[in-house]
Amino acid sequence: MQDSMFIGLDVHKATISVAIAQEDRGGEVRHWGTISDHPDHVRKLVEKLGTGGNHLHFCYEAEPCGYGLLCQLGELAHDCIVVAPSLIPGKAGDRVKTDRRDAVMLVKLHRAGELTAMWVPDATHEAMRVLGKARQHLQGFLLRHGRIYPGAAWPLKSALPHKVRQSHET
Repeated sequence: MQDSMFIGLDVHKATISVAIAQEDRGGEVRHWGTISDHPDHVRKLVEKLGTGGNHLHFCYEAEPCGYGLLCQLGELAHDCIVVAPSLIPGKAGDRVKTDRRDAVMLVKLHRAGELTAMWVPDATHEAMRVLGKARQHLQGFLLRHGRIYPGAAWPLKSALPHKVRQSHET
């Protein structure tokens, strides 16, 4: 028999705060601990929590470090959703934020089905986003140094490899 376990992650550059909840609605919700934000530590966490055939359902807030954690958890064959911070329901006066509280709140909301998953870009869309940001940085750099690109705007399509251009146009 395969039980489900819900895991809320509060992810930062160096650490991940972990909270867990059993599948049943009245089950215990608790802070499990804090681990290093390193792929080996995440894999060990999945192995520990997945013992006994548990199917794991992860969730975490979107953060600037990207979607590497989502990809790793997907490769380990467990569900994971990324949630926009603006879409997380919260109490009106609740302004105290700690990693532990955030992880526990995420796992409670995830188990209750109250979280909406974000659309996560695939490799092509991520390449387009990175290219656009690089172009903005370069334009700003040139402008600060008195250099102005003579065209109206740099053509984004011409900078992409042919295969990526074809998939973006369809």
